[in-house]
Amino acid sequence: MSDILVLGAGPAGAAVALGLKRLGHAVRVVGEGRRFAAVEGVSQRVLDGLRQAGLNQALACAAAPSPRRVLWNGDGQSINQECLLDRARFDAALRQDLREAGVEVVEARVLKVDSGADGHHVRIEPGEALRADFLVEARGRSAPLAGGRLRGPETLSLLNQWQDAPGRPGSAVESLPDGWAWMARLADGRCYWQITLDARDLPPKEQLPAYCAQRRRQSTLVRELYGAAALQPASLHARSSTAILFHEASGPNWLRVGDAAMAVDPLSGNGIFQSLSSALQAPAVINTILQCPERAELARRFHQRRVEHLFLRFARTGRDFYALEQRWPGQPFWRERRQWPDAQPLHAAADFSQVRVERAPVIHGDLIEEQDVVVTADQPLGIWHLQGIPLAPIVTALQRGEQGRALEALPEPQRRLVQGWLLAQGYRP
Repeated sequence: MSDILVLGAGPAGAAVALGLKRLGHAVRVVGEGRRFAAVEGVSQRVLDGLRQAGLNQALACAAAPSPRRVLWNGDGQSINQECLLDRARFDAALRQDLREAGVEVVEARVLKVDSGADGHHVRIEPGEALRADFLVEARGRSAPLAGGRLRGPETLSLLNQWQDAPGRPGSAVESLPDGWAWMARLADGRCYWQITLDARDLPPKEQLPAYCAQRRRQSTLVRELYGAAALQPASLHARSSTAILFHEASGPNWLRVGDAAMAVDPLSGNGIFQSLSSALQAPAVINTILQCPERAELARRFHQRRVEHLFLRFARTGRDFYALEQRWPGQPFWRERRQWPDAQPLHAAADFSQVRVERAPVIHGDLIEEQDVVVTADQPLGIWHLQGIPLAPIVTALQRGEQGRALEALPEPQRRLVQGWLLAQGYRP
């Protein structure tokens, strides 16, 4: 089979590589360790995604759930929890998962990629150049910004890190007049604080550590979570948090996944979950392109539509969170983000009269193929099965007025399941 090269050993790259390996493809991964200390707070759905991808060593890196304080729109609560994840340890575990699965991992920095119809030539440091017939771009936001793309409001996150005394772990998030801050403390005393702001009108680079320390001194949550060291300047890493959607997430012999295909504002959801959301479908897409060239365009269309759908869902989630903060409606940071990307609701109202059956690409086994799916207001890409029950024949029968025939062949448990789904779509017998 064609040799496949995955650039990037983060969650997206690792999930794609493991999926391709299971399908029998020869695959190599090129990646390097993160160049700055970072921590993330993840939810149960992230842990479920890692388990589904087979990333068990990485899954084991998640700490036990710890309390998270939320101070938003002047209201405070402490009912949430999240699992804190040391990214350096997590990233190393991802590479270990790959090696244990028999995937070759090349720990190197990509210097240049030359691509053409006959394949890809990748220069790395250290090491000799690599060649592949198919390329998976999974380097996250550091991937080259080639091609047309949709960009949200220009946003920058300033991550600060310092060492404090060991203590109880925890995290918090708070809204500010010109942005918002997320903070976390690990049990060993490592402390992280990140402020997300509009990328315009920030102090010069050399003034940023002192600027961040000043902002922390103004926060009640900072004083509750950290010791006195939090009030002093700390090491700082600046990174873009601008939402980006690539209009072309694939080509005849390449595919973008994770943040390299679409990256959203961190308020929209956890970055690991977003990366896994697009990466878990990629092996079937790539397998179809390589094994069934006559379906290559169908597979690419499937991938693009899914990436765009995920992006808009995450972006609208972030928009609605921003809209909950109503104390500073005139501030540009809040005004721009509560209106982007559009005014469409996150969840459309159910309307069975608008439900329709159409042909669309779906994942069937290890390949992409076209099937009859049911398109609803809240599922514009269509639904093929409901726990293994094809929905298109049932909806078609109902629309013809054949209520009796629609469900008569189903066993009682499945009939009740489908009836519940139909009622949720606004169907009234």
